[in-house]
Amino acid sequence: MNKGVQLNALDPNSLGDLKRLARSEGGSDAALRAAARQFEGLFLQMVMKSMRATTGQNGMMDSEQTRSWQGMLDQQMALEMSQSGGTGLSEMLYRQLGGKAAVRPDAAGEAGKTGFDLADVRRRPAIPAVLARDAESAAAPRLAALPAEARVPALGAAATAGEFSALSVYERAALQTRLDAAVRSARDAGGAVSKSAQDFVTEVWPHAQEASRRTGIPAEFMVAQAALETGWGQKQLRHEDGSPSHNLFNIKAGSAWPGRTVAREVTEYADGQAYIEAAHFRSYGSYAESFRDYAQLMTRSPRYAGVLGQTDAAAFARGLQDAGYATDPMYADKLTRIIGGNTLRSALAMAG
Repeated sequence: MNKGVQLNALDPNSLGDLKRLARSEGGSDAALRAAARQFEGLFLQMVMKSMRATTGQNGMMDSEQTRSWQGMLDQQMALEMSQSGGTGLSEMLYRQLGGKAAVRPDAAGEAGKTGFDLADVRRRPAIPAVLARDAESAAAPRLAALPAEARVPALGAAATAGEFSALSVYERAALQTRLDAAVRSARDAGGAVSKSAQDFVTEVWPHAQEASRRTGIPAEFMVAQAALETGWGQKQLRHEDGSPSHNLFNIKAGSAWPGRTVAREVTEYADGQAYIEAAHFRSYGSYAESFRDYAQLMTRSPRYAGVLGQTDAAAFARGLQDAGYATDPMYADKLTRIIGGNTLRSALAMAG
């Protein structure tokens, strides 16, 4: 145990110990080091007190007595931290006040170098930057599997949404950054659209026009929703044998549904929290059947009355979400961005 180390924050003899150290032969250096450590302990105690002040203290078990005991515990913890190396503040104070250089075999500098030198400290990049860099590398395979022109990583299909919900916040940020760059590159190149997206829009456009005549919903709105739900046709639900379900709007199958179904575990949301749910979805023989069933759902269900005939993209998307079409809290925002995005406009111009 180092001479002069205070073990109890409430010890009334600590000041006397410092004075005795200072008076003893060759003790001034030890007293200086002990004083520097006590100063660091006081500093850490103030830091912990400020941190405690930011937390709620009105719990069922909180009282003046518990806060008093908590304060004493924090005081002792701060002292223990300063004695065990702490933040390095006491060592810097000790050196600044004339303390003797001490050999530090654990220093990052050259072997045998004495004392504390800030230049010797091993430096690391900020933690978020490291995680974002590593996350971007880890997310690369997922990024490669998505359409380059897709601005939102999760386009609503169960598989894609499941992958995206499993990412950390740093992975999502890195993935979004890469996608934003891809969108800008496509826009700068004159609005180039991937062949898969163009083929998808060209194939479903006539069926969307027919459904529009029945519902009053603009055909481009329905194409955008189909793109959101299926990742521009690349992530549509398939049967175990690989055959397509042609379910462009991911409509679930209830007990009254007489046709084939596709079973999947999907990501749903409740009170803003994601969870996995086993669900059955309808299967159709063609995209035309899918659009007809979607139009029937919109026209026959009273909860979608406010969606019919809606010509404002944001109002249409918000109406669908408010009616409970999807539980994803970002569904309306994703759909609005696809409707107003360059990919849909360019693809429609070529399909027209």
